[in-house]
Amino acid sequence: MPFVQINILEGRSPEKKERLIREVSILVSEVLESPIENVRIMINEMPPEHWGIAGESVKKRTQKSNE
Repeated sequence: MPFVQINILEGRSPEKKERLIREVSILVSEVLESPIENVRIMINEMPPEHWGIAGESVKKRTQKSNE
């Protein structure tokens, strides 16, 4: 049973997340030759202050770029 975890920043619409789930499920099913009914997808949404790049949170980097 394929299980895929996807980490993204908060803020995407429910429609975009539904599309992501659908398209990743189809691709995994095809590549692994597994019935789509067996594919599981988990989306983990994180606030920007919980995601770091180069020693700074995404929230801080975004604030700096908007100044």
